[in-house]
Amino acid sequence: MNISGKAAITGIGELKPMKKAGGRSTLELLAEAAALALRDSDLSKKDIDGLLVAPPSEDTSFMWPAQVAEYLQLYPDYLNVVELGGASAAGAVARAAAAVACGLCSNCLCLAGGIWDTQVFNDMEGKMAVMSRAEVDFDLPYGPMGFNSGYALAARRHMHEFGTKPEQLAKIAVDQRINALANPDALFKEPLTIEEVLRSPLIVDPIHLLEIVRPCSGAGAVIVSRAEQARDCPYRPVFIQGMGESCTHNSIVYAPSLTTSPVHRAAVNCYQMAGAGPRDIDLVSLYDCYTITVLITLEDAGFCSKGEGGAFVENTDLTYKGSLPCNTHGGQLSCGQTSFAGGMGQK
Repeated sequence: MNISGKAAITGIGELKPMKKAGGRSTLELLAEAAALALRDSDLSKKDIDGLLVAPPSEDTSFMWPAQVAEYLQLYPDYLNVVELGGASAAGAVARAAAAVACGLCSNCLCLAGGIWDTQVFNDMEGKMAVMSRAEVDFDLPYGPMGFNSGYALAARRHMHEFGTKPEQLAKIAVDQRINALANPDALFKEPLTIEEVLRSPLIVDPIHLLEIVRPCSGAGAVIVSRAEQARDCPYRPVFIQGMGESCTHNSIVYAPSLTTSPVHRAAVNCYQMAGAGPRDIDLVSLYDCYTITVLITLEDAGFCSKGEGGAFVENTDLTYKGSLPCNTHGGQLSCGQTSFAGGMGQK
């Protein structure tokens, strides 16, 4: 289904990333973000007839859309939970666009957020809860460190195949820190150099601490509306021109390639729907849980050829003042990554 131009983002809401949630629950954070988005769109709760939510990482997701709807006192005709890990926020917006384009609803509220709990990923019980059967059988016996191990494999393989240098990966973190310094809501407030990135603790070779996402608590909301209704919103709407998804594996054990991601096929589908290509894009918002994620995504989305990502990021200014601004709010590396809402701020 081609939804190009048939749906638009009419309202957004985002809470400032928080190291601590101050005793608030995920539902409270989602409610705050939803209220901001409603105010931004000049819509009321009675106008919302669609609801898509990412699951909470620190609690059960059983009947989660209904729990959220009940808490917010919404009565949607269309609702669901979107669980695609870090892609949940983007997946929710894409599904909302498809839903309003085919008439399932008129204004769909997309919500993602949660309370950061170190136990979820850092102790053995937490790891077991979020790992697949293949990861438990084939990864866990060798002592993996959450997602760090898989991305370290990708980074090391990229270095082996293409000669990518640690300094090139570190430069991504530095550029995004420059962006964060211009964002009053970002968690990191101190300037950063390539040398400082490479001197930070080595977590899983070759990934250093400052190349890894900064987890935090928070929430984000986006309202997606029919194109006809979007034109009446108080601010200029953002029309959705294309979308694309792809899945090749869950566990790194089954990855067909460590240096080519599902972004490649997803980007092709998105460009085809939008009738555009990399040369038409002058700002990118990329998922950046690790510096290697940004580099591989730039390659797979067509901004440079496969294997040339290292030289590309080295020679390209990715700051908000540069030729290809990337994650102008500081990204998850320096602004902060809210559980399951990490990508919401980059939509």
